[in-house]
Amino acid sequence: MEKILVTGASGLLGSKIVDKAEEKYAVYPTHTTHPMFLKSLKMNITDESEVKRIFSKVKPDVVIHTAAKTNVDKCETNKDYALRVNAAGTKILAEACRQAYARIVYVSTDYVFDGEKGLYTEEDEPNPINYYGLTKLMGEKYVAKLCERFVILRTSVLYGVHPEKPNFAMWIIKSLKKKKPLTVVEDHYNSPTFADNLAEVILEIVDKGLEGIYHTAGSERISRYGFALKVVEAFDFDASLVRSIKMSELKAWIAKRPKDSSLCVDKVKKRIDTELLGVTQGLREMNQSWVKTK
Repeated sequence: MEKILVTGASGLLGSKIVDKAEEKYAVYPTHTTHPMFLKSLKMNITDESEVKRIFSKVKPDVVIHTAAKTNVDKCETNKDYALRVNAAGTKILAEACRQAYARIVYVSTDYVFDGEKGLYTEEDEPNPINYYGLTKLMGEKYVAKLCERFVILRTSVLYGVHPEKPNFAMWIIKSLKKKKPLTVVEDHYNSPTFADNLAEVILEIVDKGLEGIYHTAGSERISRYGFALKVVEAFDFDASLVRSIKMSELKAWIAKRPKDSSLCVDKVKKRIDTELLGVTQGLREMNQSWVKTK
């Protein structure tokens, strides 16, 4: 039985991967501060000695690297914080994988692109316009340079049910449950990705031994405002509480955002059987998960 080490296992995507992988693999979740699983191992990816200790103990065949600092504005205002985890930490992990001859699955982001084009393919040249995107791109380069066996997966606007970790869909749901009015940008486009679905995609990619760069996101390009309205529909909220605004009018953001960082997923669709869900289906499944947690 192959051994899979999952970084960031307490996060939204990492926790879904652990849940889905346990039937087929020997899974080793890791955490930095707060374990979500009883068997979770403490491993700070920025601590080289700690990473080496865990690798020596587990001897993983595959490492699924989901740990990252993803608060875009905080990455912009605290660049050392972003660089330490997203770039330097990934370099330490990639080097450990190289030495252990372990395959690495690195989860990257649509924010490696500048947003001028949209529906980006794997052949398009990255050009990040914020520090978060830059540090994730640096992570990609370390993985590609140091690891013989790697796959880089770019995703977009992860959403799903998690007891602690916030995400865009949960922010909308919790706000509208309190009947709190929301303002959402209408000209900011992405490919929202249901975390449970992405976890299944990642495990199939591991099963098939795919390598290289793949865009693994939701199958639908949609604006944030359009996505918010889909959440309203899926969870039966009051649509009058959601109003649209232009990116140029929004004062809350510190870091620049790419206007259209949606991803083309045609390449991976030809290589896997798992369906990449559109927004309506993803939110329907999220609603079912939400009901189960109540």
